Amino acid sequence: MNPEARKYQKRMSSPIIFWLAMLFKLPSAVFWRLKIKSLTLEKCEVTIPYFWRSQNPFQSIYFAALAGAAELSTGALCQLAMAGKGKFSMLVVDFRAEYHKKANDTTTFLCDQGAELNELIEGLAPDENEKLTMVSTGTNSKGELVAKFYVTWSFKRKS
Repeated sequence: MNPEARKYQKRMSSPIIFWLAMLFKLPSAVFWRLKIKSLTLEKCEVTIPYFWRSQNPFQSIYFAALAGAAELSTGALCQLAMAGKGKFSMLVVDFRAEYHKKANDTTTFLCDQGAELNELIEGLAPDENEKLTMVSTGTNSKGELVAKFYVTWSFKRKS
């Protein structure tokens, strides 16, 4: 891992720095109390608690809050993969969700496509676009599948 990636990893793993960064860049993450449980080059885990700010009228976590946690698990992994490797632009170009079980407990989203992502980033030529669909799987505290999100990111290496 290069020094810039280590710096990004350290910042996102620090609760105070993460909270401040999210407050300015993604305030809904602060409102819903999203937390990065772990962030490595291989995977990212994000948790979202079930409490009054994240719940819907049906006593489960609001679908948009689940989507935010899932997107963060893929996006933080993307940011880590790009850190220190030049300038890039990235954008969500497609998003799909599958819901399997009521989310009425802390839900942990895992995206473990770091190797595939790093290969794509390393091989991206200047001014070239590539897309990658990343899967984030949400499970409850019992390990039961709650939801699966498919986030397609578009990457472009700037010259």
